[in-house]
Amino acid sequence: MMDLTGVRHVQARIAQLQEQFGMPGNMPGTGFSQKLEKEIQKSLGLANSEKVQDTAKAAAEDKSQQLPEVQQTEAAKKVSSKLLDDMPLADQNLSTLIEAAARKYKVDPKLVAAVAEVESNGNQDAVSSVGAIGVMQLMPDTAASLGVDPYNKQQNIEGGAKYLRQMLDTFGGDLKKAVAAYNAGPGAVKDYGGVPPYKETQNYVSKVLDIYR
Repeated sequence: MMDLTGVRHVQARIAQLQEQFGMPGNMPGTGFSQKLEKEIQKSLGLANSEKVQDTAKAAAEDKSQQLPEVQQTEAAKKVSSKLLDDMPLADQNLSTLIEAAARKYKVDPKLVAAVAEVESNGNQDAVSSVGAIGVMQLMPDTAASLGVDPYNKQQNIEGGAKYLRQMLDTFGGDLKKAVAAYNAGPGAVKDYGGVPPYKETQNYVSKVLDIYR
């Protein structure tokens, strides 16, 4: 069973780093390398890691040289890659699949990760009592309509991201309605004009949004 807490921490840290390194002219003060190193170590639960030290030094050097914006973006990608390298292989694979699927269907990867955690805790072997399959807990009929094999981890995650995109589009970007529809179906959300009065769905929406935020 996979714990996605680490995945979310890494995603959040990568987003912060990308924002920092994608902004030209924001010079760090003295000690930036050491500070960043400590922040990365704290985020990933690492200590005395040579890779983390290299990451912090590379970040500081890239910033201090005032690289053009395009080059700074490339530097951010390198930092993100190093952070992923420090993750356990299983978490890295899951995080990579979530990031790729989210990018493909233009959904926030943190939302996909939150749904994955609540649905199956990131476990591709999970099968619910009603037959929902894998990480994103796709029903066979839903998977078929999305054109994915729910038993294939990559396709399962892509199917979940695609379905989230459809629900967001259906409800005009309303996050709460989209998440409720992922659980209870769009018909129920339309019938009630919002989150249906089902205890399971209401708890589901609260859990997903608490993780996402």
